[in-house]
Amino acid sequence: MKRILSGIQPTGSLNIGTYLGSVKNFVKLQEKLPDHEFFIFIADLHAITIHKDKQELRKKIKELAALYIACGLDPDRVNLFIQSEVPAHSQMAYLLQCNSYMGELERMTQFKEKARKQETGVTVGLFTYPTLMAADILIYDPEFVPVGNDQKQHLELARDIAVRVNNKYNDLFTVPEPLIAEVGARIYSLSDPTSKMSKSDSNEKSRINLLDPENIIKKRIKSAMTDSLGTIEYDPENRPGISNLMTIYSIMAHKTFDEIEEKYKGMGYKEFKEDLGEVVYQELKPIQDKYNELINSKRLDEILDQGRERANQVAYKKVMKFNDRIGLGRKRK
Repeated sequence: MKRILSGIQPTGSLNIGTYLGSVKNFVKLQEKLPDHEFFIFIADLHAITIHKDKQELRKKIKELAALYIACGLDPDRVNLFIQSEVPAHSQMAYLLQCNSYMGELERMTQFKEKARKQETGVTVGLFTYPTLMAADILIYDPEFVPVGNDQKQHLELARDIAVRVNNKYNDLFTVPEPLIAEVGARIYSLSDPTSKMSKSDSNEKSRINLLDPENIIKKRIKSAMTDSLGTIEYDPENRPGISNLMTIYSIMAHKTFDEIEEKYKGMGYKEFKEDLGEVVYQELKPIQDKYNELINSKRLDEILDQGRERANQVAYKKVMKFNDRIGLGRKRK
């Protein structure tokens, strides 16, 4: 069976940028590709490249798992699991480190940006996490990996490593292809529409989190940056603010940009933002209701246990196969 894989770090809170650009598209994929097996994981090992409070980290892991299901992932179609509960990820990461080069990791844009911001105390884990990401991917032999534009470089590294290992050890890995959504793959900050909406942004007004209450949702839409023209027209190059809001509207209300422009012809930002606030709230309310049902339920643990068992089954087999090809341990009979 062909496979599709994706993961997300349990840091910050899940916002509509990640929801529209990643999770919502993943929900569609599970329906469109019934012949594929889906693996989706909570990347808690990636979260500890910078120190995290233990209780907060565990809270975010559970919150993210519940939100995934609340957003529409079907536990009968998706193997949902926690990365650190599958030890083969760490084992595979070391094996791939031994097949990667310093220059490759030094060129990774995200490492350079994070290291520059952090300046001191940069960990080895932050430097090598692209090889862990490659392990996360290659260990399941996925055909496709849904990624945002900011993650394409990491997937390219994983593909390069896979080709290199395949040449050395006789076609061990499937070389995965990126799967990037045509619309909504990148939602921008509400306060700076030239930057991606990010859970790590210090400005809380820059984003809407999936668990935000109605008054906060509408307040942040109302204060979102636009421009002085006052017309509802899609022009991402010259008018990024209103174009970003129109992208959110388009995906959530299932309307084209032309339809939105026609609806608000002769109107200003006030009417548009009021309607968009309601559209966003109505999209998120059933997610919040489902989340509240799941977060402290036994069902959530059952789903994660089930996903962990399947992931361990596949991942362990792959690591042992790689060990055997390298010559580690005793020869397998």
